[in-house]
Amino acid sequence: MRTRVSRARPASAVTAALAAALATAAAASATASAASFQRVATWPVYTSLPAGTPEGTKTAAEILARGKDGTLLLFTDSPFGSLGFVDITDPAAPKPLGRLNLGGEPTSVAVAGNRALVAVNTSPSFTAPSGHVAVVGLDDRTVAATCDVKGQPDSVALSPDGRFLAVAVENERDESLNKGALPQLPGGHLAILTLGADGMPANCDAATIVPLTGLAAIAPEDPEPEYVAINGRNIAAVTLQENNHIVLVDLATATVTGHFPAGTADLAMVDVTTDKVVRPDGSLKGVKREPDAIAWLDDDRLVTADEGDYEGGSRGFTIFDTGGSVLFEAGSAPEHLATRVGHYPEKRAGKKGTEPEGVAVATYGSDRFLFVGLERANLVAVYRDRGPGAEPEFVQVLPTGIAPEGILPIPERGLLAVANEADDPGKAVRSTVTLYRLTDAPPVYPTIVSADVDSAPIGWGALSGLAADPRAAGMLYAVPDSAYAQSRVFTIDATATPARITAATVLMKDGKTVDYDLEGVAVAADGGFWLVSEGNPEKGLHNLLIRAKADGTVDREIALPAEVAAGAGRFGFEGVAAVGSGADERVYAVIQREWKDDGKGRVRIGRYSPADGRWDFVRYPLDAVASPAGGWIGLSDIAPMADGRFAILERDNQGGPNAAVKRIYAVDLAGAAFAPAGTEPPVVEKTLILDVLPHLTAPAGWTPDKVEGLTVGPDGTAYLVTDNDGVDDASGETQFIVLGPLVK
Repeated sequence: MRTRVSRARPASAVTAALAAALATAAAASATASAASFQRVATWPVYTSLPAGTPEGTKTAAEILARGKDGTLLLFTDSPFGSLGFVDITDPAAPKPLGRLNLGGEPTSVAVAGNRALVAVNTSPSFTAPSGHVAVVGLDDRTVAATCDVKGQPDSVALSPDGRFLAVAVENERDESLNKGALPQLPGGHLAILTLGADGMPANCDAATIVPLTGLAAIAPEDPEPEYVAINGRNIAAVTLQENNHIVLVDLATATVTGHFPAGTADLAMVDVTTDKVVRPDGSLKGVKREPDAIAWLDDDRLVTADEGDYEGGSRGFTIFDTGGSVLFEAGSAPEHLATRVGHYPEKRAGKKGTEPEGVAVATYGSDRFLFVGLERANLVAVYRDRGPGAEPEFVQVLPTGIAPEGILPIPERGLLAVANEADDPGKAVRSTVTLYRLTDAPPVYPTIVSADVDSAPIGWGALSGLAADPRAAGMLYAVPDSAYAQSRVFTIDATATPARITAATVLMKDGKTVDYDLEGVAVAADGGFWLVSEGNPEKGLHNLLIRAKADGTVDREIALPAEVAAGAGRFGFEGVAAVGSGADERVYAVIQREWKDDGKGRVRIGRYSPADGRWDFVRYPLDAVASPAGGWIGLSDIAPMADGRFAILERDNQGGPNAAVKRIYAVDLAGAAFAPAGTEPPVVEKTLILDVLPHLTAPAGWTPDKVEGLTVGPDGTAYLVTDNDGVDDASGETQFIVLGPLVK
């Protein structure tokens, strides 16, 4: 079954204008203005931990604020209970400036003058919510006052004129109680602090409380304010996420001036089934928006990130007027965007998809930008506001860390900061802050995208092997690993910028789809494919060399000789290459790590002769571990070069600042004395061709640990691709890199 490209048609829930803009921008074409944001730094939050704190301590960056003309960044760290400070005088080299313990859980922060106003949750339980706003001096970094807000604060917003701080006091529900159903009292409210010229609240001892009960149709007795934003008229817009409602409050008079339901949306051509296949062919009807973040586009228009929480989530964003009329609905466009760039979170397909959570608006020069954070896709989508009556213009998509939460425009410096809160030291997942600078250059991300077929993009991710077509320069093939079901081979046009996945060939055996753990692909002499599937003795899975026709039909599954397979370890087949034809065809398969009888620092390369079914082997010497975090070294791929040698990709399993070994070596396998199974394989020699670590760090992101695909085209051009782990405990970022000729 082969998916071929056809002309894209906009999904029914998305206007033709926006669909066209998405397709154009996702292909990295310049927009009307060439301005785009470029990532300049990814800063790990754990580097700001106090001296002596173990690096593996869990931290997070959730909400951001700026001070001192945009050179000081503040972030809330809920797990560590502190407010963090970062010097971004040089945004490409952030420097930690310490932390302030707040004696509770900081949930949000804003800066007024030379003071930070931090929402702190001190609730002992869901039924006894409590919290305050801590007033922190930016010079001495001490708490000058704490202002009781009569409940658990979740979000704060500073009015543009600096007169008011609005606090959304959520008094959140217990999701384990009655399946999280509302009502769960006490209900929340809005608290207002009136600020002096120095940013100190004048009514710290008696915050003004605005009740929000009796407004929403859903659980009116239990409003749960989630987020607040203030326009130039000092009108606060408050989302009641679980109540699916929006409330407008005049801060000067502390009165509700308007409110309306957030309503529902219909979605077409979206993935709604969690089945390990990215397949945007489903639909959803009447989905409650349940907005999280909210921002003002101007004094009369609001934009919401429709994440959902209790029983909704329309997977997009909506622009409303102050009367509640929908001026624009993103529909399935954000879902398609994530799919097109390989960031679709398949494990969330049956729930809330990409989960738009954050939204921010700011003016840079003559452009007013709208930023929408897709929490589960690890992306920020950037749009240009074209004013009332016009749809927003899609500009670009920005890769982030894992779970982008806070989005902070810093227009006075042409910067954008994003806080990424996910942190799991045991899985090498770390919370980060990413920084971007507005430039006059076109976007540099994504580096690879998929084409649209039947009104939706081809779903892809976890590219773990790469092969060049020997007959067509610039035509490549890639395979995904076991992050996805229904194994397939992607066709890539590498002459496009970004590279473009134009088709997906689904593998079929006996008329049924197959679920391999594909780690390598090579083009066979007759135009079909050789593939390798990694085994796992712990799960009873064999390492397989697979022969498939060009249409995806599996011809053969070839196992290793029994005496070799008996020594298999957890890490098996990882790359494959094929040379020659007929009786002279030879297929080479690399094994990633040492097996039981290989000895430390030695891995096998197998050579298979299709004509007689013979396996022979050599051993390859691995580099020594060089990362300060330790880990292991292994092989990722193998590719034939024009001079008869083979390029071999060798890497460690470390990412971020701990990445150390990402290298390409050349090995003369044609001249090697391969040994039959059951005999001692000789050790081959290797020559360093290229250290690819500088290529991986150049995009200023979290350096990927899994650089997994390498191939060399018939014109000598080498290509490299990283495995994004299917956006599971990973950023989802894929770097497709054109290395040029490999010469050494």
